[in-house]
Amino acid sequence: MLSRTADNLYWLSRYAERADFLARILDAALRLTALPSNYGGRTSNEWASALSSAGDPELFKTLYDAVNEHTVCNFLAFSAQNPSSIRSCIATARENARSIRTALTTEMWDTINGAWLELRSYEGRDLSREEFTQFLDWVKRVSLTFDGSAYRTMLRNDAYWFTRAGTAIERADNTARILDVKYQILLPASERVGGSLDYFQWTTILREVSAFNAYHWVYRESIKPVLVADLLILNPEMPRSLASCYRMLVEHLDLIADAYGRRGESQRLASNMRAKLAGADIERIFASGLHEFIQGFIVENNGLGAAISEQYLV
Repeated sequence: MLSRTADNLYWLSRYAERADFLARILDAALRLTALPSNYGGRTSNEWASALSSAGDPELFKTLYDAVNEHTVCNFLAFSAQNPSSIRSCIATARENARSIRTALTTEMWDTINGAWLELRSYEGRDLSREEFTQFLDWVKRVSLTFDGSAYRTMLRNDAYWFTRAGTAIERADNTARILDVKYQILLPASERVGGSLDYFQWTTILREVSAFNAYHWVYRESIKPVLVADLLILNPEMPRSLASCYRMLVEHLDLIADAYGRRGESQRLASNMRAKLAGADIERIFASGLHEFIQGFIVENNGLGAAISEQYLV
């Protein structure tokens, strides 16, 4: 396979996954904003949290004067000047898909091309909160349909492996950022950990990563931050967990290595992180600092992305 084709497949999947992440972050912020202003001493920092998790705060400051629902939703959903907005993600994914049309199945192309065409109908509209929520649900369905069409229709060859590697590395980054923002920013200083607002926020995070039912199946007790982190970091059975993403990465990077007869830095880095996660203990992670652990993970995950690009996509 040409490196250009592999690059387009890899980034097509990453941008489709990123659009889903942005929709989930915005949906979570809307749910938290809907709480009464006096709920558990709540202060309004949901939009700053969403921006910190999914946006570029420095770019945002050059475009908007205030951080609020209208500006953050516009920046993360529709801004053409934000290269990581939902609009930009779908546009870039569609451009990548168009460049490698013959490497995709009909179902994959129809999903991305159809999403781009429908997205244009939202541009320039002043959406109500209900309409915006429906838009976010649509974005999540697009990502789910694209992921499912890739899984169900692609040959299990190098094209499929690069697609899955892109999905896994992006999903790992997104899960880590969701966890870090909740732990570091979302809970106001005036609210105690374990209080009613803390509980509602962790529950919202679980729902937004489609893990609420999974949490209760695994732990069979009330929501506890340490157990939420355990599920989303270390549990390999949870599809969005860091451990699950790295199991997928190791599997597909190894298949690529076997197909091309050469192992390299990307296989080493992925295997090392998978082993690190397999040997980790959530209590020790919390004791040494969840924020520090996640920040280190994000840096190493970005390093793996750079290694994949250098090894296969340049």
